Amino acid sequence: MIAFIQWLQSTPLSLSVRRIGWIIPMMQTLHILANGLVLSAIIMIDLRVWRRAGAEPLADRVRRLLPWLWGALGVLTVTGLVLVLGTPRRTLLDPTFQVKMLIMLVAIVATLALTAVLRRVAPERVAAGRMAGIFASVAGAATLLLWLGATIAGRGRWIANVIG
Repeated sequence: MIAFIQWLQSTPLSLSVRRIGWIIPMMQTLHILANGLVLSAIIMIDLRVWRRAGAEPLADRVRRLLPWLWGALGVLTVTGLVLVLGTPRRTLLDPTFQVKMLIMLVAIVATLALTAVLRRVAPERVAAGRMAGIFASVAGAATLLLWLGATIAGRGRWIANVIG
């Protein structure tokens, strides 16, 4: 891992990210906003699955919010890569970053599973609270908890400093 980090921080792209002073603050800002958008989309979908928000049909809400969710995930990925390029040694060797990446991987898989469930399950079955609705509710809650976990793990270094 050390050899990879040394190579990465010597690349022209990594050097440029560190040299241009406004890139890191801009990427951090976009990263945080994209994270908020991912969480917001998941919450809005979950609230409809749990029958706690509006009369909009579930299929319509999912169709409307999924592009925002996946677009925000794309922005998270790009900005995250730039942030890693800015401080590869500190980031890649940080155990909290590694935990965050693991949680994010599971969260992405859970989001894909939730999306598949919501597209296959008839909206009236979810709304009626049958077994499909229960599964969708549990999948929605698990997905939300995973994204919240990834968000909190992203602040792991800060949390460790506060606690320690």
